Amino acid sequence: MRARGTRRTARLLAVTATAALCAFGLTAPADAADTPPPGSNDWSCKPDSAHPQPVVLVNGTFKTSYENWLTLSPALANAGYCVFSFEYGGLETAPIPDSAAELRDFVNAVLGATGAKKVDIVGHSQGGMMPRYYVKFLGGATKVDDLVGIVPSNHGTTNPLALAAGATVCDSCVDQTAGSDFLQKLNSDPETPVGPDYTVIATKYDEVVMPYTSAFLKGPDSYVTDVLLQDRCPLDTTEHDQAPKSPLVEQWVLNALERKGPADPAFVPRCV
Repeated sequence: MRARGTRRTARLLAVTATAALCAFGLTAPADAADTPPPGSNDWSCKPDSAHPQPVVLVNGTFKTSYENWLTLSPALANAGYCVFSFEYGGLETAPIPDSAAELRDFVNAVLGATGAKKVDIVGHSQGGMMPRYYVKFLGGATKVDDLVGIVPSNHGTTNPLALAAGATVCDSCVDQTAGSDFLQKLNSDPETPVGPDYTVIATKYDEVVMPYTSAFLKGPDSYVTDVLLQDRCPLDTTEHDQAPKSPLVEQWVLNALERKGPADPAFVPRCV
């Protein structure tokens, strides 16, 4: 009877986790995992004086880089940036410190190929939060100029589906649960170590990172800017999964990358 009950529980957890992934919209075709998004991974690209930092794109949990950055990657390349992306952490499910070490190694490869001194990082969801571990604990503070987080899970989520997924297939989902040991370590003082400029872009319609305010970071205005899309564009209804493809988000990303310091809090984007 005990074995039968264990199997029943395992099946229930598996079904629950699958439902969680579908509810999050966090599924992608397997054959996309080896395909970089358009405009990225030209390893012969050399940054110019107007765009001195190559941009490293870091996708979110259960996302392929291709799907996550299908829109923003070519937009950044067309704007003149050398753009790079990579897959990490077994579809981003590995413990986040392990994934941050993969990011460290990838950044070193980008710096070696381009000759740049620093990179800019643009990340979605886990990909906007995980680089902070690289910055704080793995030497990234001297190698990252801008860190732009798009709906990042900086203080985790209270969404119960994160725990459901974490129960079976996703160590990083456990790490991203509000109050986790990982997040307590990451957000211990200083939350935003000196080095990069930090820009956070959030939406009040975020159904994954809950509450949406958990995306925001604490730090001096000189190098930390928290953006809520609806503060400038009240009618915008961007949700979590849509955010990397939003023309409004693209404007904020470009503003952050093009200027000294984080995104300009006074920036007025075109509401679309």
